[in-house]
Amino acid sequence: MAAGKKRVRVLIADDQTLFREGIKDLLENERIVEVIGEASDGNEAVRQAKKLKPDVILMDIKLPHLDGVSATRVIRKECPDTNVLILSSFEDEAHVMESIQAGANGYLSKMLPATELVNALKAFANDGVMIPQQVMGKLIAGLRQMGDGGGSSPVALTKTEIRALVFLGSGLSNKEIATKMDCSVKTIKNHLNAIFQKLEVSNRTEAVVKGIEIGLISPDEQR
Repeated sequence: MAAGKKRVRVLIADDQTLFREGIKDLLENERIVEVIGEASDGNEAVRQAKKLKPDVILMDIKLPHLDGVSATRVIRKECPDTNVLILSSFEDEAHVMESIQAGANGYLSKMLPATELVNALKAFANDGVMIPQQVMGKLIAGLRQMGDGGGSSPVALTKTEIRALVFLGSGLSNKEIATKMDCSVKTIKNHLNAIFQKLEVSNRTEAVVKGIEIGLISPDEQR
């Protein structure tokens, strides 16, 4: 690994021992990722999050004692620097919405190829969005059904910032957005920081959700 490159410290929360072991084996040879702990139920996930302060928790929804959504809500409140990536066999709009509303930074299906999980963690390490396109579509549909869209709360984003936000909603990393917009990664980071301030959010997933809610990102703009 290149000098100075920070590893993503991961906690795996799943009640199936074989699944946890499989994820650990998958990530073992990834130099950018380090598995620092495991949890077999929601309460243990909360305890481990407080103790280990991981960068990312791979969280199952159906956990004993305290479900993954409830555990996510507690962790995001008490450990705000820890990101939660939901890994679930449920892909319906209700589960996606509930997870994101609880503070999850991303949502992936357990049915996806293993390489996509690795890519999601690498995307996080490079400031990517941990919500794949097919899940983003379900999130948009859920928000539309709630009737929160339509631009009811105007926000003074520039045309450039709106364009960057739309690319963000397409799941692109900072580097990919910079290529699309023909500028430097540093410039994109500055645009995103301005977007976060104006939308009053703290991370990329919240910015995308807020953009959908107020109509800055529409289903037609998803790529």
